[in-house]
Amino acid sequence: MAFLIGGANTLDTTYNVENACRFFSNTDLKRLPSSTGSSLRGTLSVWVKFGTPDTEMAIIGGWDNSGANDDDGYMVFKRLSGGQLQFNGGDDVYLKTNATFRDCSSWYHIVLAIDSAQNDNNAQRLYVNGNEITSFNTRNNLTNLQDLPMNTTAGNDDALLIGCDEDTGGKGLHFNGYMSEFFWIDGTQYAASDFGEFNDNGVWIPKKGSKIVGDLTMGTNGVYLEFKETGTSANSSGIGADTGGNNLHFTVTNLTAQDITTDTCTNNFMVWNPLDNTDPDDLTFTEGNLRVVNATGVCRGTLAAQSGKWYWEIKQITSVDASNPIQYGIADTEDSPPTHSSLNNALIAYSDNALNLAIKKFDGGTESTETSTMTGFTSISANDIIMFAFDADTAKLWVGRNGTWLNSGDPAAGSNEVASTTAGNFFTPCLEHAGVTYTIEANFGNAIYSISSGNSDASGYGNFEYAVPSGFYAWCTKNLANHG
Repeated sequence: MAFLIGGANTLDTTYNVENACRFFSNTDLKRLPSSTGSSLRGTLSVWVKFGTPDTEMAIIGGWDNSGANDDDGYMVFKRLSGGQLQFNGGDDVYLKTNATFRDCSSWYHIVLAIDSAQNDNNAQRLYVNGNEITSFNTRNNLTNLQDLPMNTTAGNDDALLIGCDEDTGGKGLHFNGYMSEFFWIDGTQYAASDFGEFNDNGVWIPKKGSKIVGDLTMGTNGVYLEFKETGTSANSSGIGADTGGNNLHFTVTNLTAQDITTDTCTNNFMVWNPLDNTDPDDLTFTEGNLRVVNATGVCRGTLAAQSGKWYWEIKQITSVDASNPIQYGIADTEDSPPTHSSLNNALIAYSDNALNLAIKKFDGGTESTETSTMTGFTSISANDIIMFAFDADTAKLWVGRNGTWLNSGDPAAGSNEVASTTAGNFFTPCLEHAGVTYTIEANFGNAIYSISSGNSDASGYGNFEYAVPSGFYAWCTKNLANHG
C-alpha cells in the first residue's frame, strides 16, 4: 500500500483551492432547471477524493420523472464498485473505462465532455488528471437523438444532481468522499486543459476557477460551485451556491456546515485509509474516512512522515469501559497491510482495566510488557477528545485528554513524553483493536464533529479543539512539503 509521504501529491501552484464538500450516505445537491439549455452538449469538471475503494457511487446525475427511464430521461456518471468510471443513459452504457480509480488517499481531476451531435468518438470524451482516456471496456457513442436531462425542462422534475442519481425508485448511489471545484457547463464541450494545466514538475493542477469562469461559456444551466458557504438554503449563502454568474443555487440535502472542509485538491489532508487495514470487513469507514466503527482490526492513515512534528485529535464516541478500551496511536508503515501480529514501532494509547490511560508498544508484532500508565485519568468517557503530538525526528509521542497532556508532558519543549520508539522510519496514525466494537471520529484538521473553540497550527492549517503545540503541524500535504 502506497502512502503519501514528504511532499508527495502536494500541488505546486500559486492558486490554492480553499474549500471542498464532504459527501456521504443520503447527502446530495439538486437543482431543477427553470429554462431549457442545450440538449446535446455539456461538460463536467470536478476534483474528487473517493471515500471508499469498492462502492458504486454517482458523481453527477440527470433525471426527468415523466416516467421515461430511457436515454433522454436518465443519465448518470459514476464510479463503479470495481473502480471503473462509467457514463450511462437509461440502460445504455456510453463509456466504461478499463482503468480503475480506487485510490482513497489522492485527488483526481475528472472531466466528462459531451457533444452528442458529433456522432463519433468525440461525442463523449473523458479526461483524468489532464490525460484523455482512450482505452475503454465499453464505448457506445451518443447520437443527437439523446438529450441531456440536466439541461432541459421536458419533464416536471428535470434535475441536475450532485452526489447521487435518481430514478423511479428515488435517489441512490450516494457519493462517499470529497468534491471541489465543481463545474457543469451547458452547451459547450470543453477539454481538461480549459480547467487545469501541468506545472513545471509535470503535476496536473487546477486553474483558478473564479478567473476561468470569464473565459468559459457557462450556458443557460452552467454552474460553478466553490463550496465556500455553509448555509443549507438554495441561495448565495448556501453550500450549493453557484458562483459561475448564473446564480443557479442548489437545494441541500443532509449537508451541514461541518461538511465544508479545507481538505482540497491543492492541500490534501490525512484521513483513514480503507485500503490499508487487516480486512475491509473488520472496519466500517464513513464520513470522508474520518469516522470508523472498529470491531477488530488495524488500520493506518493516508499520509506518513519520516521527520517533522505532527498533531491530531481523536474523539471517542463510544463509552469506554474495561471491555471496550481506547486503542489508537502511531505506527510505522513497514508492513502492508498491517495486522496485530505485524505492527512495528507502534505506540498505542489504551485504557486499562482501571480506565487509566496507558501506552503499549509493539515491535515486530510483539507487544512490550513495559507499559507506561498515566494515573489520574480514571474517568475516560464517551466524547472525550484524545490529543496526540508526535515528533518523527525523535520518535517521541505525547498523549493528552480534553486539553491536558499526560505525565505533565510538554511537546513544545520536548519533555515528559509518554513513550518513544525507533526513529528513522515513516510513521502514520493508526488504530489497533480486537474484540468489542467501538466508534471513533478523527480530526486531522477537518473534524466531522463540532469544534467549540477552533485552533489552527502555525501555518494556519487545521481546525482543532485544543491548541496545537508550538512547532507541531496538522497532517496535510502543504505541511509535509514544508515541515516533513
